[in-house]
Amino acid sequence: MIKTIYLFFFVCIFSLGLWACTGKEEPYKNLTCAEFAEFINSPEVQLVDVRTMDEYTEGHIAGSLIIDVKDENFANLVDEQLAKDKKVAVYCRSGRRSRTAADILVKKGFKVYNLDKGILNWIEEGREVEK
Repeated sequence: MIKTIYLFFFVCIFSLGLWACTGKEEPYKNLTCAEFAEFINSPEVQLVDVRTMDEYTEGHIAGSLIIDVKDENFANLVDEQLAKDKKVAVYCRSGRRSRTAADILVKKGFKVYNLDKGILNWIEEGREVEK
């Protein structure tokens, strides 16, 4: 009887754990380099580099705007420079800051696509950057 109760308790806790892990989908879409490269070719996509100006000048994806996510005015700059009726593609160095930027943009009503693993992976795959 005690074993049955423990088994039931274990199954319930395990099921609850599985349920808690499901449905936590990102509010934006992460894209591989190949998907991102194809996606940003559309004129309906606004490409945004969320790194610092120094990082941007070291190399960036052609056609990208620079809006530093660490700038305290990031939210205001986004409102001034981006159109809400167009999709936004964001990237940074490794993907961490662009996720932060994507969260902010989604809350502001933008449809956002993030370059998973950032420009480092882009370069590693042999894709072009401008300096």
